[in-house]
Amino acid sequence: MALRSLTLPPLSPVAAPKKPAAVYAAVQSLTLSVYGAILNCQTQEKPVVKRRSNKPAGIVSPTPDTSSPLSPVPQKKVLVPIGFGTEEMEAVIMIDVLRRSGAHVTVASVEEQLEVEAAGGTRLVADAFISACSDQTFDLVALPGGMPGSARLRDCQVLRDISITTKQAEAKRLYAAICAAPAVALLPWGLLKRKQITCHPAFMDKLPTFWSVKSNLQISGELTTSRGPGTCFEFSMSLVEQLFGELVTEEIAATLLLNAADGNSRKEEFNEVSWLSDHPPQVLIPIANGCEEIEVVTVVDILRRAKANVVVASVEKSLKVVASSGTKIMADKAIGAVADSVHDLIILPSLLARQFQGGTLGVERLQRSRIVKKMLKEQQLSGRILGAICSSPTILQKQGLLKGKKATAHPSVMSMLDDAVSGVRVVIDGKMITGRGLATATDFGLAIVGKLFGSARARSVAEGLVFEYPR
Repeated sequence: MALRSLTLPPLSPVAAPKKPAAVYAAVQSLTLSVYGAILNCQTQEKPVVKRRSNKPAGIVSPTPDTSSPLSPVPQKKVLVPIGFGTEEMEAVIMIDVLRRSGAHVTVASVEEQLEVEAAGGTRLVADAFISACSDQTFDLVALPGGMPGSARLRDCQVLRDISITTKQAEAKRLYAAICAAPAVALLPWGLLKRKQITCHPAFMDKLPTFWSVKSNLQISGELTTSRGPGTCFEFSMSLVEQLFGELVTEEIAATLLLNAADGNSRKEEFNEVSWLSDHPPQVLIPIANGCEEIEVVTVVDILRRAKANVVVASVEKSLKVVASSGTKIMADKAIGAVADSVHDLIILPSLLARQFQGGTLGVERLQRSRIVKKMLKEQQLSGRILGAICSSPTILQKQGLLKGKKATAHPSVMSMLDDAVSGVRVVIDGKMITGRGLATATDFGLAIVGKLFGSARARSVAEGLVFEYPR
């Protein structure tokens, strides 16, 4: 599948007026503490993390100095630039994973506004303009891919001169790129010389033949490259290991359910019925502050790649929603604007059960929304499809919508389900689909595509993601 592209106005050579980058230290601390609590509720079995065997000699993963409890550990600073047409799955997975690890991540827009429409139509709001980052030093600069997002990054003079060439490559600090970005941005900048690199299969022919490697992940000195959305977790975890070491990497892998993604069967279906229809499926995803950005963006991106009509609706007073790791997402509509619409499928993403930026608990906002409750009940009574991922199956459970249905969920809430199925990433029972969440969100999204459009469409989408689809 070819990468998606958008028709965009020319990039202005002058960046927007300087604005300070947002500081997420408090958000990161809260997020890590919440997921630490979740992890403690799970089995105490030591997580198993797959090791890379292609790590070049001379690359040593830095680890925090804990020799003295009084010596502060400096926070790692990471820059993730975005532009019109950036691949949203790659950007959001990187941002979320790195913030969970304790990094201070600045999302910087290379456009003249902070709000950026990504390749699949998701609208992200950056923390700062790239010009505000020109005098900062970063431990890592990581470029998401997508088209024309990679070209927008390439054409940003500020990003090229101050963020990558002089500050990163010449200073021997870490820099990384995924998907189209290695070929479209780093190659014209001259930053791939004598480096073994990989990228999205559609752009491999752009790379120097002698140095290109057909692998999901490639580390060459200070440069790390990867192939696409389907390899972005492996890519992001590699960056965490290089910044923080193996111990932090193992802890983050457990909170993301990466080990579950490796070991569990992908899908189990009960009471099989057809979901196929004679029209493009209409899908609604309600979101609130504290929603899991990886799940929201992954499912939306995958369904839109498959040509479903997806509406993201905010249950907050504003269309702008601040997700669990601080990613700011603009919903398409307010929930009230879609209350009377008919949807073939309604999907509930997970929300953190904590107070977020002084507002109502995100999970309570979703649970107590009279509009959402009414829509979910009508959805079931009309025989249409319901979906929930991570902790949100408990919302369906509390409303009696899982009665007589087998389901799965995040390990920390499995005991709250009446008929839970363990050891599987996705469970389908009639017109109900549930998933474990986080790193298994891609399996969840592709399972929905397979039911709505057939396995051939799901396999095609998976190929575009560079994600292994089961035969």
